[in-house]
Amino acid sequence: MSMQENIITVRLEAPAHGGHVVARHDGRVIFVRHGIPGELVSIAVRDDAEKARFWRGDVVEVLEPSEHRVPHFWPLADALASASRGVLPVGGAEFGHIALAAQREIKGQIFLEQMQRLGGIDATEHGFTGVRAPEGEAADALGWRTRMAYAVDSKGRLAMNAFRSDEQIPVKEMPLAHPKINDLRLWELPLAGISRVEVAVGSGAEEPVLVLFIEDGSNAGAAGRAAKRLPEGTNAAALTQVAGSVADGRGALQRLRGRTWLTETVAGHDYRITGEGFWQIHRLAPAALIERVMAQLEPSYGSRIADLYAGAGLFSAPLAKAVGDDGMLLSIEGAPGTSKDALKNLRELPQAVISQGRVEKTLSRELNTRKTKLDSIVLDPPRTGAGKIAVSAMVRSGAKKISYVSCDPASFARDTADLLAAGFRLSEIDVIDLYPHTHHMETVGLFMRN
Repeated sequence: MSMQENIITVRLEAPAHGGHVVARHDGRVIFVRHGIPGELVSIAVRDDAEKARFWRGDVVEVLEPSEHRVPHFWPLADALASASRGVLPVGGAEFGHIALAAQREIKGQIFLEQMQRLGGIDATEHGFTGVRAPEGEAADALGWRTRMAYAVDSKGRLAMNAFRSDEQIPVKEMPLAHPKINDLRLWELPLAGISRVEVAVGSGAEEPVLVLFIEDGSNAGAAGRAAKRLPEGTNAAALTQVAGSVADGRGALQRLRGRTWLTETVAGHDYRITGEGFWQIHRLAPAALIERVMAQLEPSYGSRIADLYAGAGLFSAPLAKAVGDDGMLLSIEGAPGTSKDALKNLRELPQAVISQGRVEKTLSRELNTRKTKLDSIVLDPPRTGAGKIAVSAMVRSGAKKISYVSCDPASFARDTADLLAAGFRLSEIDVIDLYPHTHHMETVGLFMRN
């Protein structure tokens, strides 16, 4: 068994960012996973060094369950079932034991706490009313993931990792994955010699794209053998690369079957996404986020807008159409492979300027070169957020409106504090549950220059 046998009983308190619930034992704070606030539980304590600032633990038995506890939909991610087998639960569905409405209530509490503690503001005074489901969400909120990444264990089996662990757990169907991904039956492929597997499914009728990662050319045949076993019509590619993704542009991508890219259609625009690419994971996310960004920025003909951390151009395309020939849409993305996709996706929009590079440097350079200022900005940074340097560049751009799309409440709160200090006000907050059955959430905030 991977968990240490230090079992203690605790009463769970408030939820904490990262999918945890706080507990206390002999004055020590413990961050516990797989529990619900208010429950009395037995936990297996890990990371319990005497001098550690805090400990971590996993629920292994529930003595007094919450009214919001439900049977987990995925046995491999069920902490209680895993504990009974003496193994760790697989990561990726850590809220699956909580009723959906309660999941969203807990996420709302976490968002409020992060905004208050890290951003210094009461989010309810800035338009936050709770975490909502995207329009059109399935009643059980399963089958939403259009992108999946899998490990391959030492025996050549499809696998996923346990939380904060190198332990790889063999998997088959993943209930959160899009049905087209599960229909590939990837666990039946011969995967020996392959380091990991990534798969993406598009919004159209085309078949998924599978990317098989190999660490060096000596295993090139392994990818070909696996590709031959895929269902008819499936697209497949091999990537020779030790780490990172197709979007990094660092590896050698070899087409094995079909195409190496997918087509996504959102709000009347077609997007090409290479490999597993950078794209919103939830099947409803692209349309939901475009609707919110467009409503917040209200782009007008002739205006000048920047799309930062732009990816393949999800927001760039509708914004470029809105500003028209007399306007400018500056689309900035750091990943070379994804930036190439943006060039293809925006090639028929001459008002769109695609620039590849670090946002904080590229934004200032482009505006200085063109001797212009911006009217508004949309940004969708990685989980770490924009940071002080990028915020400073946005402030200097002259933009009066900023629509900030964030997948992490902590970094959003920190960047909010910097924007408020620079003379912006937060006028709208919309938090959407685009990662159901996990602790993640998506925020779209509107900042206006005072």
